[in-house]
Amino acid sequence: MQSHTHYPIIHLNTFGVGGVAQRYVRFDADTEIAGFLRDTPIDDCSYLILGGGSNLLFTGDYPGMLLHPAFKGVTVLGDDGRHVRVRAMAGETWDDLVAFSVENGWGGIENLSLIPGHVGASAVQNIGAYGVEVETAVEQVEAIALDGGETVHLTAGECGFGYRSSHFKSRWAGRFMVTAVVFRLRRTPRFVLDYPGVREGVERRGAVNLKTIRQTIISIRQAKLPDPAETGNAGSFFKNPVVDSGILEILLDRYPDLPHYPQGEKRFKLAAGWLIERCGWKGRQVGRAAVHDRQALVLVNRGGATGREILDLSETIAASVADHFGVRLEREVRVVGTVE
Repeated sequence: MQSHTHYPIIHLNTFGVGGVAQRYVRFDADTEIAGFLRDTPIDDCSYLILGGGSNLLFTGDYPGMLLHPAFKGVTVLGDDGRHVRVRAMAGETWDDLVAFSVENGWGGIENLSLIPGHVGASAVQNIGAYGVEVETAVEQVEAIALDGGETVHLTAGECGFGYRSSHFKSRWAGRFMVTAVVFRLRRTPRFVLDYPGVREGVERRGAVNLKTIRQTIISIRQAKLPDPAETGNAGSFFKNPVVDSGILEILLDRYPDLPHYPQGEKRFKLAAGWLIERCGWKGRQVGRAAVHDRQALVLVNRGGATGREILDLSETIAASVADHFGVRLEREVRVVGTVE
């Protein structure tokens, strides 16, 4: 375990913003957490569980503790010939797990290739891309209750997974630290190719298999999304909004080319990036913050931007979309600071 006071935040988030945290605690083994909780009362201060920092926007100093589960490891728990159960520790890099799965011929998470962040956050956020959400592969989430150090094992059904959400983000926010996730992967994959560009990219590679799907997804993401190591960003800043059929009908009357995807019970998901682009924001820069020039859903730090600048830009964009389309955008990125 490592513990530091007045610790710089800038290298702990992919936006590359922030000041200092009052205290930063890094756990290098899950066995360190219970002892820390016994010795350190955390009820009297603010604290935040930090993964890879790929879904956070700090708007200034953090006046509390950043708790970072950094332990890694992947273990095969079982194989019944149809499914393989794999346990990955919370600090494992997500894309390393996807690569490991694909190399072994185990399906279920290949469409989630190149998503930044760690395994623990994948379950908290219920990450998703290209027609797949991680909840479909999660069997169990292991976590430690921060109010007493008790270890819990939660089934996927108990986690309350929803669109980019889970109970860890809502009703259980701040109560648990995820320590590991158990995935149930398929020996006979079910390929998901219906997302625009995926089937075509796979067929160009000559065969439909896990490796060509992963290669295609990586190619698509690299073509339109900035590398956080080069340009500060947190991927998609906004969630894709979901509207009912009545609102969709009104919008389609005005915008026949509006992309929309059925979500069941007369609900439809819209493409937030399309809405933002139609409002003229794609590629625009305000101060040191900007909208990415290849994907309007991504806000970027052009160099030296503060979290406040990026947040202000996001709020201006959301107001513009609301005025133009009557649709409210919700942040996918969590803002840590004066606005939550």
